[in-house]
Amino acid sequence: MAILFKRSALLHIILVILAFSFSGFSFLTRVQCFGINYGQIGNNLPQPEKVLQLLQSIRITKARIYDTNPQILTAFAHSGVELSVTVANDMLDVLMDPQQALQWVNTHIKPYVPATKITGIAVGNEVFTGDDTSLVAKLVPAIINVHGALVQLGLDQYIQVSTPSSLAVLASSYPPSAGCFQPELTAIMTQFLHFLSTTKSPFWINAYPYFAYKDAPNGISLDYVLFNPNAGMIDPYTKLRYDNMLYAQVDSVLFAMLRLGFNAIEVRVSETGWPSKGDQNEVGANPTNAATYGRNLLRRQYGNEGTPLRPRMRLEVYLFALFNEDMKPGPTSERNYGLYQPDLSMAYNVGLSGSVSTTSSTSTSTSTSTSTSTSTSAPTSTASISLTSSASYDHKQVPKMGYQSLVYWMFVYLSAFHLVLRI
Repeated sequence: MAILFKRSALLHIILVILAFSFSGFSFLTRVQCFGINYGQIGNNLPQPEKVLQLLQSIRITKARIYDTNPQILTAFAHSGVELSVTVANDMLDVLMDPQQALQWVNTHIKPYVPATKITGIAVGNEVFTGDDTSLVAKLVPAIINVHGALVQLGLDQYIQVSTPSSLAVLASSYPPSAGCFQPELTAIMTQFLHFLSTTKSPFWINAYPYFAYKDAPNGISLDYVLFNPNAGMIDPYTKLRYDNMLYAQVDSVLFAMLRLGFNAIEVRVSETGWPSKGDQNEVGANPTNAATYGRNLLRRQYGNEGTPLRPRMRLEVYLFALFNEDMKPGPTSERNYGLYQPDLSMAYNVGLSGSVSTTSSTSTSTSTSTSTSTSTSAPTSTASISLTSSASYDHKQVPKMGYQSLVYWMFVYLSAFHLVLRI
């Protein structure tokens, strides 16, 4: 009886080890809280089908688009990729009418779900700090009406409604514990936060440490904004230590919400990134810094990290952007945030590797959405996320690290099984 117990216990241990080892192997090839922004402001964009194949090859399962492009929504059907879509700022007037909001959801959302996994609707983009201040008063009613339409159609359990804001909504963000909203936004922000709290929707923030560094390169540590090892900073009031600016920016938003009495709303980063090229006055915009920022951010995402204020709540982040967008207005940096060039070559490498065909067709149509995107050609393989090598893997082979891991654990299993037989 004792021998049988020992064998049973040992076999149980072996199975647990194998379960952890293989689940770990799977985890290392996919980051669950990492997404990417896929814009469409370009005249050289590949077809959405090719973009989907690229995302699948680099194992990205979340994407955000800046419209409700029917070609994209159709192409992404049955792919499992979670999509956040966007309502243009100039639609807020229309969506003030609940019936118009219902018609919009019936036209732009309902026909595509559940085949296309739409999980979020962004009503407007950076409206609170936009040039058209008349839109601010229309934003929350429009959000409420879109959500109400989802409720009527039974889709509210699957699709969250929110709006991305820039960090300019804060009057103060340093140290993080001093975070507070602009005084003129207090009333409307309170209404918005009440909606988020009631519907359990996230507060989306577009956070770019690059902007802070560009404006004060002599006063801000480059390592601090790039997630590199550094001394960090300690908030004098909370004594929390911050080793990167992005987490400090997120926590400043959390403190701003706390000041208005809201302590249970999740903050997600709807945009963050680093340009690989810029004008002469755009300090730090180069491929090395862009790759370092993206790679280190991805490394943090691997660990499902939270911020110092909420260490146990993983921070969901969407990298900006998938492609360089050649028709985007503004300084040179605006057209150079993409991981990929239109010709499918990498603009900078953050460690996402995949084998991609270079024979894709391109679309010549131009979109009027807020972000650009270039598509890539059809990847011919699955890929892994590698933080140590930029090499692509042969689609006929198991990734080297995974193969070695498999061999190792099979050896462990066989050795342990042999031991069981000898007991």
